[in-house]
This record gives sequence, C-alpha cells and structure tokens, in this order.
Amino acid sequence: MHQNRLIFLTLLLITALTDQASGSEKATHNRDWSQWRGPHRDGTLQDSALPDSLDENKLKVRWKLPLAPGYSGPIVTGDKVFVTETLDQQQEVARALDRKTGKEIWKQSWPGAMSVPFFAKANGDWIRATPACDGERLYVAGIRDVLVCMEADSGNILWRVDFVEQLKSPLPSFGFASSPLVVGDAVYVQAGGGFCKLNKLTGEIIWRVLEDGGGMFGSAFSSPCLAQIEGVPQLLVQTRTTLAGVDPDTGKILWKQKIPAFRGMNILTPAVHKNTVFTSSYGGRSFLFEISRTDEGWQVKELWTNPTQGYMSSPVIIDGYIYLHLKNQRFTCLDLKTGKAVWTTAPFGKYWSMVTDGQKILALDQKGDLLLMKASPTSFELLDRRQVAEDSWAHLAVSGQELFVRALDQLIVFSSATDSQTR
Repeated sequence: MHQNRLIFLTLLLITALTDQASGSEKATHNRDWSQWRGPHRDGTLQDSALPDSLDENKLKVRWKLPLAPGYSGPIVTGDKVFVTETLDQQQEVARALDRKTGKEIWKQSWPGAMSVPFFAKANGDWIRATPACDGERLYVAGIRDVLVCMEADSGNILWRVDFVEQLKSPLPSFGFASSPLVVGDAVYVQAGGGFCKLNKLTGEIIWRVLEDGGGMFGSAFSSPCLAQIEGVPQLLVQTRTTLAGVDPDTGKILWKQKIPAFRGMNILTPAVHKNTVFTSSYGGRSFLFEISRTDEGWQVKELWTNPTQGYMSSPVIIDGYIYLHLKNQRFTCLDLKTGKAVWTTAPFGKYWSMVTDGQKILALDQKGDLLLMKASPTSFELLDRRQVAEDSWAHLAVSGQELFVRALDQLIVFSSATDSQTR
C-alpha cells in the first residue's frame, strides 16, 4: 500500500514539474508562466533563451496598460495575461487581458484593503501575492487573507475562502503575501496562521499544518513549491520561523529545521538542488541543508552556513553556483559546495526578481532597471542595462520571446521577436 502511494505521488510530481500550474488542455505547457516564478517556481526558462541585448531596437515595447498599485507579478496562460491591483485603497481587482493587444477580456473585484504596520508603509497597502492559474481557474490571494477562485475565461467567482472568518485566525499584519501553489486537484497556501491544503474545485480546507497562531508572526511570506527529495515528492515550505518538508497528500511533516531571522522575516523562496535545500534570511544567515532519509526517519544536516543575508529576492542556482540578491542590496555568487562567496557587487536597488536560461540572468531591480548578466562564477558581468519603470516589486514573467514587467503603476509587455515568432 505504501509502495503504491509512493508511485502515485512520484507520478504526480513528474506531471506537476512538467507543467506545475497548467494542468488543462488549454494550457501551453512550459511556454506558460502561470504561477510564481514560472513553471517550476524557480525562475528558470524551459524552451526559450533570454535576449542578448536590452536595446530598444531589439527588445521592443509591444503594449502598455496603466494599472492601480500592486506588487503581485503577472502570469501568462495561453492567450491571456492575468494581473491584479488595489483600487482606491478599497477594492482588489483581477483582470484578464488579451496577450497580443492588452485589451481587457474581463475584470472582477471584491472589497480588499488593509493598513500594514508603519515600518512597512513604504512597501504599500496593496495586493502582494502572485496568482496561479491551472488553465481553467484563476486563484488570487487577497491581502486580507482571502483566496478567490475564478473562471479563467469569464472571471466569474467560483468560490471564495476567508481564512480569518473560517479559521478564526488573526488578520496577518502584512497581509497575504505568499503565492498559491496548484498541484493536481489541490491548491496550497500559507494562510490562516498555517499551511493549508484546499480542494481546488470547491475551496474546502482539507488540512492545516505548521500552525503558528497567525498575526504578525503568522503571516508567512515565502511561497511553497513542490520538490522531490530522496525520491519522495514533498512540499517545501518556509514559515516565518521554520523550513519544512510536507507530505502533499496527508500534510504530515516529514522534516523541519528552524531558520533564524529578524522578526521572522524568512521571505525568499528556498532553492532545491538534488537532496539539498538553500535558504537565507533577513537578520539571519545563509544555509545549505542536506535532507536524507534513514531507517530512523528523516534527518536534516547543515552542510555550511554563510553570514550573507538574503531579503525578499529568491535565488537561482546555475551549474553549482547560487546567485542571490542580498539585504545590503548587493548581488553575490556563492559556491554551492563550500558556501563561499566567489564575488559580490556594489549595491543596487532593494529587491530583484530574476529569471535565467542557464547562460544568462535577467533581473528586474526595484528601481525599475532591467539588468542582463552573464551567469558566470568567475566575475560579475553586466551585459546590458535599461530602465523600464520607476518602481517595481513584482516578479518578472517570461513566455516565449515576450517579457512581462509589472511596474507599480502599469504593465509593460516587451517582445524580442516578430509576431510570427512569438505565437
């Protein structure tokens, strides 16, 4: 029975990692960017390469659309682009746009606003989490700890879960910041003062684990991802205090490790390499853990630690090196084997979102600069730089030869090829 279940979960993982949040026939598989950080939630491109230049004649603006403020990244599924915004500090809005023209297909809204603590005011009182789409349904995390499921084609609301109301958990001080993960028939979220599995068709809460009481220290920032460690499919979850592997079916905690951070600011999405997990925290350190399974159960071994501190920017791993934007606004390259920094730059902006094709890295700096770099452990090589916005905290989306940039006040779509090449 255990063996059959393991085979089932392994097949589920293979299917999910092929197209993690695009399970229907309508999706275009790895060309979709239908969730946080792309098909595998790790910022890697599958079937396309980054441009060689950011020159305006080569990377052309295809269309722009003014938007109300928002930090959630755009996602792309088939011929649609989905974006969110907070309107007049009162309502949250989800929009579906025609991918070719930017024309609005539908718009849906609901009451959704709150005031974050004064020391976070600079980061705004608006929607934060990036939506997810399975090809037929769109899942949007509203700032007041709600999850809204809509028809992707029409925008009709299918269900809505208010975690504060249903679970009697405190309203998270920083809002719902963790992006939902869709796998199979379930959607997983860090909400309601814990980590929850919901039936993606009905919104029924199936289980809640890693409960920490909600409130300021319960509103997790890091987004969960699906991984296979020691051949076992599991959900990699980082709460405000703990890194853990969770059984996707039962919610059983397979292993866990405390991660120190100032005020629980474990924000970035950890990176998995084989049976190791890398993470870094604000006010803490950087760590690489080896996760193993023995006859006595799961074990976590610290392979190395480094005093560098990550912040909000999730890392990418390329050919045995970790590329990470830091709390001190510098960009560094760490040797995955030793943890030593092989190079570190001068400061940039406060946050980077990064994507990579394995040869180059494209980053969107919080100041609105696109940065194109060579993925090199030898030295920092900036290939090109171009300012495209004034302010952006949203994650980049890349699909085919198109680049989607969600600035604070607009969505900008770039194309590095002709229309015939991008479709």
